Amino acid sequence: MYHIEVRHLKKYYEVHHKAPGFWGSLRSLVRRETRTVRAVDDISFTVAPGEIVGFLGPNGAGKTTTLKVLSGLLYPTAGEVRVLGFTPHERQPAFLRQITLVMGQKQQLLWDLPAIETLLINKAIYEIPDDEFRRTLDELTELLELGTLLTKQVRKLSLGERMKCELAAALLHRPKVLFLDEPTIGLDVTMQAKVRQFIAEYNARYGATVLLTSHYMADVAALAKRVIIIDHGHLVYDGDLETLVQQVAPYKVITVTLRQSVSPSVLKPFGHVLAANGVKVSIQVPRGTTSRVAARLLQEFAVDDLTIEEPPLEEIIQHVFTGGIREASPDVA
Repeated sequence: MYHIEVRHLKKYYEVHHKAPGFWGSLRSLVRRETRTVRAVDDISFTVAPGEIVGFLGPNGAGKTTTLKVLSGLLYPTAGEVRVLGFTPHERQPAFLRQITLVMGQKQQLLWDLPAIETLLINKAIYEIPDDEFRRTLDELTELLELGTLLTKQVRKLSLGERMKCELAAALLHRPKVLFLDEPTIGLDVTMQAKVRQFIAEYNARYGATVLLTSHYMADVAALAKRVIIIDHGHLVYDGDLETLVQQVAPYKVITVTLRQSVSPSVLKPFGHVLAANGVKVSIQVPRGTTSRVAARLLQEFAVDDLTIEEPPLEEIIQHVFTGGIREASPDVA
């Protein structure tokens, strides 16, 4: 049984369209014009129990709309959606007790009260027994390093501290399915890493299913082996992240630090020279020749350091949006 099942999901909006200026406003009073926005246009996918899936796409691709449909906040225009065997838009209490939606740009914490007050409200809403509440709160406090944050007024917390408290409030009822929409947005690098670590630990402890959207590719690379990519409401890719990298960018980047600088023309036989800054050089080489090229560099030059890296994931995803997905080209020597 899948925890999430999406079959031919469509979500359309009728949006009022008005020409600019006074005459445009006047015309709209006489004859109101609308246009159809296809936020989500016939996508299908499934997510297995305990799976962490990256849900990617540019702004306006339909990611948040899909998450809102899955969590029951929006009614689908067409198609079938099932989460934990429930139809989300029916908003059954048994369904709501097993899911959570965390949106990095919105908060549920009460601004002028300590965060613990929101947790106590959620305890009452979800009818969590006292002993289970204390046990779960202790675990979340340990995992998120909350310390004394829960007793501070929310408005006095930093953005990162608020997000940790938001996660605690959202996960107090130990949901089986987590819909996370940009959970690390606006956080510094250190706090992003802590939130990622917490999500991974929560998934490991409770076997929770996670559907994660993020514009920070470090979040996706650290947490998800599988990614679903949508663009303009259409499904573009659904599969293994490593396979996607190999299809879109069938090359790796070798960065070497030489003991003496050399002309970039000398390095051209090894591959495409991306950058040459004194003794530090970056060379793009076909994926299948990486080991041979690295060995040749070590043999023919005095090398202080050598690293082999995948191209940046941001670059990979951008290629998908602009050029689509192609089959990996054959490696050349």
